[in-house]
Amino acid sequence: MPRPTPAQLAYSSATVVLSTFAMLLLSQTRSGLGVAVVTVVGLVLGLLVAVTVPVARVSRTGRTGRTVRTSRPVAGSGPADPARARTRAHADSLRG
Repeated sequence: MPRPTPAQLAYSSATVVLSTFAMLLLSQTRSGLGVAVVTVVGLVLGLLVAVTVPVARVSRTGRTGRTVRTSRPVAGSGPADPARARTRAHADSLRG
Protein backbone atom coordinates (compact mmCIF):
# COMPACT_ATOMS: atom_id res chain seq x y z
CA MET A 1 0.00 0.00 0.00
CA PRO A 2 1.50 3.36 -0.99
CA ARG A 3 2.22 5.98 1.63
CA PRO A 4 -0.07 9.01 1.75
CA THR A 5 1.26 12.23 0.27
CA PRO A 6 1.59 15.40 2.37
CA ALA A 7 -1.43 16.86 0.55
CA GLN A 8 -3.54 13.84 1.46
CA LEU A 9 -2.50 14.11 5.10
CA ALA A 10 -3.17 17.85 5.24
CA TYR A 11 -6.57 17.71 3.55
CA SER A 12 -7.77 14.73 5.55
CA SER A 13 -6.60 16.18 8.87
CA ALA A 14 -8.31 19.49 8.14
CA THR A 15 -11.46 17.64 7.12
CA VAL A 16 -11.55 15.63 10.34
CA VAL A 17 -11.06 18.65 12.58
CA LEU A 18 -13.34 21.08 10.76
CA SER A 19 -16.15 18.66 9.98
CA THR A 20 -16.21 17.28 13.52
CA PHE A 21 -16.23 20.77 15.01
CA ALA A 22 -19.00 21.90 12.64
CA MET A 23 -21.14 18.82 13.29
CA LEU A 24 -20.76 19.21 17.05
CA LEU A 25 -21.84 22.85 16.81
CA LEU A 26 -24.76 22.15 14.48
CA SER A 27 -26.07 19.09 16.31
CA GLN A 28 -25.69 20.65 19.77
CA THR A 29 -25.26 17.17 21.20
CA ARG A 30 -24.26 16.81 24.82
CA SER A 31 -24.38 13.05 25.27
CA GLY A 32 -21.31 10.87 25.09
CA LEU A 33 -22.89 8.67 22.45
CA GLY A 34 -23.69 11.68 20.24
CA VAL A 35 -20.13 12.98 20.49
CA ALA A 36 -18.78 9.51 19.65
CA VAL A 37 -21.02 9.23 16.57
CA VAL A 38 -20.00 12.69 15.34
CA THR A 39 -16.33 11.84 15.90
CA VAL A 40 -16.60 8.60 13.93
CA VAL A 41 -18.39 10.38 11.08
CA GLY A 42 -15.63 13.02 11.02
CA LEU A 43 -12.96 10.32 10.83
CA VAL A 44 -14.78 8.56 8.00
CA LEU A 45 -15.03 11.86 6.09
CA GLY A 46 -11.30 12.41 6.59
CA LEU A 47 -10.57 8.94 5.26
CA LEU A 48 -12.71 9.56 2.19
CA VAL A 49 -10.92 12.84 1.51
CA ALA A 50 -7.51 11.18 1.88
CA VAL A 51 -8.45 8.49 -0.62
CA THR A 52 -9.99 10.84 -3.18
CA VAL A 53 -7.34 13.61 -3.25
CA PRO A 54 -5.79 13.34 -6.70
CA VAL A 55 -2.06 12.83 -7.11
CA ALA A 56 -0.53 16.17 -8.06
CA ARG A 57 1.29 16.43 -11.34
CA VAL A 58 4.72 18.00 -11.32
CA SER A 59 5.36 20.72 -13.87
CA ARG A 60 8.87 21.66 -14.78
CA THR A 61 10.39 23.76 -17.51
CA GLY A 62 13.06 22.15 -19.65
CA ARG A 63 15.85 23.77 -21.65
CA THR A 64 13.48 24.43 -24.53
CA GLY A 65 11.31 26.66 -22.34
CA ARG A 66 8.34 24.36 -22.71
CA THR A 67 6.48 23.08 -19.69
CA VAL A 68 6.83 19.35 -19.34
CA ARG A 69 4.17 17.63 -17.26
CA THR A 70 5.05 14.41 -15.57
CA SER A 71 2.97 12.11 -13.44
CA ARG A 72 3.00 8.60 -12.15
CA PRO A 73 3.20 5.97 -14.87
CA VAL A 74 -0.12 4.44 -15.77
CA ALA A 75 -0.39 0.67 -15.55
CA GLY A 76 -0.01 -0.86 -18.98
CA SER A 77 1.65 2.17 -20.56
CA GLY A 78 5.19 0.82 -20.41
CA PRO A 79 7.07 -1.22 -23.02
CA ALA A 80 5.71 -4.42 -21.50
CA ASP A 81 2.22 -3.60 -22.84
CA PRO A 82 1.59 -6.25 -25.55
CA ALA A 83 -1.05 -4.21 -27.39
CA ARG A 84 1.28 -1.24 -27.69
CA ALA A 85 4.13 -3.49 -28.83
CA ARG A 86 1.90 -5.00 -31.57
CA THR A 87 0.84 -1.53 -32.72
CA ARG A 88 4.47 -0.41 -32.94
CA ALA A 89 5.45 -3.57 -34.81
CA HIS A 90 2.57 -3.07 -37.24
CA ALA A 91 3.52 0.58 -37.83
CA ASP A 92 7.16 -0.39 -38.40
CA SER A 93 6.16 -3.07 -40.93
CA LEU A 94 4.09 -0.52 -42.88
CA ARG A 95 7.04 1.85 -43.14
CA GLY A 96 9.04 -0.77 -44.90
